[in-house]
Amino acid sequence: MTDVAVIGFAEAPCRPEAGTTSGVELLVPVFRDVLAAAGLSRRDIGFWCSGSSDYLAGRAFSFVSAVDAIGAFPPITESHVEMDAAWALYEAYVKILTGEVDTALVYGFGKSSAGELRRVLAMQLDPYLLAPLWPDSVSIAALQARLCIESGLFSEKDMAEVAVRSRANAIRNPSAQVSGIAEVEELLGAPYVADPLRAHDCAPVGDGAAAVILASGDRARELCERPAWISGIAHQVDSPGLGMRDLTTSRSAAGAGAAAGLGEGGLDVAELHAPFTHQEILLARALGIGDGVEINPSGGVLCGNPMFSAGLSRIGAAAQRIHDGTARRTAGHATSGPALQQNLVCVMEAR
Repeated sequence: MTDVAVIGFAEAPCRPEAGTTSGVELLVPVFRDVLAAAGLSRRDIGFWCSGSSDYLAGRAFSFVSAVDAIGAFPPITESHVEMDAAWALYEAYVKILTGEVDTALVYGFGKSSAGELRRVLAMQLDPYLLAPLWPDSVSIAALQARLCIESGLFSEKDMAEVAVRSRANAIRNPSAQVSGIAEVEELLGAPYVADPLRAHDCAPVGDGAAAVILASGDRARELCERPAWISGIAHQVDSPGLGMRDLTTSRSAAGAGAAAGLGEGGLDVAELHAPFTHQEILLARALGIGDGVEINPSGGVLCGNPMFSAGLSRIGAAAQRIHDGTARRTAGHATSGPALQQNLVCVMEAR
């Protein structure tokens, strides 16, 4: 089996409004940075794969216009997924396993400021029973949080503690949109956005982009001093029907984590794609992440949630801890869909 590693990662700062009308202007500096760090040019990349959404951009085939950031020449082999770019990384990973290419560049981008995100995300719901009701994404998350609180799994104070830790961690992250020192009592005094969620419980709306470079075997060793080798990667999906699954847990996250080998122990860092504070708690439990593991040292998406690149950034941020030698085994997680419906787990290690 071919060994595959993450050898490069770059992301744009997440901002409430990027000041641009397209993904091209977001992506050009990100491509420049990730290629330069790996010592590669565009011609050296064997496969390009992206993640974005036409619904978010408000135009058909918006990902095609973003290819302008790559350039018209030389011709490239390219693919796209209509979801978070973490799933594009999975496709690129498989592409390398087939032996067709030895390098791949994966990227994701999203301009959430272009529309009303809470309503746009309603388009991903079941088109027959849920979408016609237009329940927004925050209200659905609030329903999940309320079920968990009433079940005694955690309290609003526990949720606020997640926000406090995330914001403190994000102080060291120059790409974060929100950061700073906060007090639990202060946060709990804020009004509800959607009971029991307050503003600090919800990821901010922001624009951004990210890119990750994958390489195989000797090519990875040649390009990166300390590659983040992918030891396991898997994704699973739950029913889209909110009444057809237990919202107080995530069976798909647990299944993906087990399939990726997350439970083998020795984990140092976990970057979890949790757009709401209660979802970080649910994910940590579903994935069996213990007390000795650093969760979201980057601040996570509670401090910057660029749609369709946030999950890819979790993998990139986890890989960086291996690149800089501060961790030996890490995990990046991505989610998509309402109430943690779809989940992907990527486990990486130093060798």
